[in-house]
Amino acid sequence: MIVSAMTLAACGSEQGKVPAIDMTNLDTSVSPADDFYQYATGGWQKKNPLKPEYARFGSFDMLSELNVERLNEMFQGMTSMKAERGTVEQKISDLYKQGLDSVRLNQEGAAPLKAYLDQIYAVKDKAGLVGLVAQMHNCGMGGFFGAYVGSDMVDSDSQILYFGQSGLGIGDRDYYLKPENAALKQGYKAFIEKTFKLAGIEDPAKAANNTLAVEDVLAENSWDSIKERDVEAQYNVYSSETLASSFPGFDWNAYLTARGIPAQPKLIVGEPDFFEKFGVYFANEDLSILKDYLAARVISGAASSLSDDFYAAYFDFFSTQMSGIKEPKPRWKRAMQAPNGILGQAVGKMYVERYFPASSKEKMITLVDNLKEAFHQHIDELDWMGAETKAKAHDKLNHFIVKISYPDVWKDYSTLDIDPEKSYCENLLSARKWSVADNLSKLGKPTDRTEWGMSPQTVNAYYNPSTNEICFPAAILQPPFFNPDADDAVNYGGIGVVIGHEMSHGFDDQGRLFDSKGNMSGWWTADDDAKFKAKAKILADQFSAVEVLPAKDGQPALMANGELSLGENIGDHGGLSIAYTAMHNAIAGKDPGLIDGFTPDQRFYLGYAAVWAQNITDQEKARRTRQDVHSLAVNRVNVSVKNFQSFFDAFGIKEGDPMWRPESERVHIW
Repeated sequence: MIVSAMTLAACGSEQGKVPAIDMTNLDTSVSPADDFYQYATGGWQKKNPLKPEYARFGSFDMLSELNVERLNEMFQGMTSMKAERGTVEQKISDLYKQGLDSVRLNQEGAAPLKAYLDQIYAVKDKAGLVGLVAQMHNCGMGGFFGAYVGSDMVDSDSQILYFGQSGLGIGDRDYYLKPENAALKQGYKAFIEKTFKLAGIEDPAKAANNTLAVEDVLAENSWDSIKERDVEAQYNVYSSETLASSFPGFDWNAYLTARGIPAQPKLIVGEPDFFEKFGVYFANEDLSILKDYLAARVISGAASSLSDDFYAAYFDFFSTQMSGIKEPKPRWKRAMQAPNGILGQAVGKMYVERYFPASSKEKMITLVDNLKEAFHQHIDELDWMGAETKAKAHDKLNHFIVKISYPDVWKDYSTLDIDPEKSYCENLLSARKWSVADNLSKLGKPTDRTEWGMSPQTVNAYYNPSTNEICFPAAILQPPFFNPDADDAVNYGGIGVVIGHEMSHGFDDQGRLFDSKGNMSGWWTADDDAKFKAKAKILADQFSAVEVLPAKDGQPALMANGELSLGENIGDHGGLSIAYTAMHNAIAGKDPGLIDGFTPDQRFYLGYAAVWAQNITDQEKARRTRQDVHSLAVNRVNVSVKNFQSFFDAFGIKEGDPMWRPESERVHIW
């Protein structure tokens, strides 16, 4: 959402072992008191210049690249065997081979889209368009808004229907509304026009203008990214009956019927004012304009899986203009993304059987237990939280569901059909349709708390507030996050902070609203609630004060958005704090001494920084600052560590140094 471990001197030079801290990753020409991120990762940045196929490449990506090579080896092995129709091996290998088959893709061109586009342009009235939107949503195609099934935020044992704003091709409303994004908006329009032309649409320029006209209206009525983080404001209860009466102009009953969804006594609308304005707009807008918009959603959604000319247009806008990527990934890397995403757990089962040692899972369980114990200590020691809230915080922490490495029960893909006679695009759409149906099948059923939200081969981790669970897939349990050959200090600075980060999400500005069962409830006293918000604002302001990109060509400087990234920053802040305590608990009574000339505290912070070593384009910095809830890597290090006296003590940082922050300006939350 990264390579470091114990030193060669400490763990020997045996082949296959990874050093805890690779000394060549440091930039010792820079003082840690001036720029700790550069000191800790500058050598890595120099050794790993940004490849033209990346907008950002870092330690995460290095580990992901290792997984890509492993998975590709698995997929290649499957293509050489005669897999029985209907097996996961057949589905994986056929998807992979179709993604590789550029000759067939180029021969087919836009043909796989013809039936869908013909259906759109054959619609004669708004009633027909409502039915079409429902069909598109059942096939996983975007348009106007989204609807999905998830845990009820106030009754987490139940699965209910949610409606939310959606429908923007670029993704975020600010790309449509803010003048500094005008060039990107024009680039998007050119992409739409180009792909309309490739698809054989009459008057592609007009169709592109119509598409932008619709998306401008959706953007104007959408909540911004900060308001979208207010989960309480997004919980608005309706029924099928009140949905229809509250948001006239769009036939909601017909939509639900066409999707095969029965009348619901309870459903949630995320942004009521968006839906109110959407209904009025839909009822009054010209039918032909709305049809062009839906055609654009179909074409844009499929462009990356069609012929080379479609992909080139897609890459030029979404990769080069948006992120600064200069070259596409090799076709084999793109081809493997489809089976890895669609059949994630089937691939994951094979992955862990080949590459994941059982011993790592046992060590991880111990680490999680140690982090939980440290978190309990921190709750007890908080000087700003009262006893009543502390008791409930302890209860929530005690009820964390911990998922490590891989699920006990694997997902069943037997009803997913991948037909090699169909086009690649058609098979991908069939897979989307299957996934949507799988989601809708949960409606009205009890929540399955054993289900995993990530595949085991994913280099990431997550916290889910509705189930109060933390999950650490197998793929992240490798250096530099977790190194079985490393000393405790480096491992706690790596995977320890990751564990603490995910635990802290249960107590960030969003996660804290949910109780031990995953229900949104008011378990905070008013006084403690106010104190938390005051502390969170200090952290948000620390990040918002950072300049990401300087003013240029008449455009203002781009500043970090501490409100957008607040939850993740609390996660990092809590992760560092809790993992540091857990590290000292682990080494208590021992004398690890100096390793590579560094103390345990120094190695802890160096291990943390190593996780965030990366290079990144300016375009990607801007894109992520506007859209991503995660802060940029340099800020996840330099801004975060300046709240800890232990960091200042470790590296002799004093008042007047650039990395110093006065005690009066620091914040301690968890």
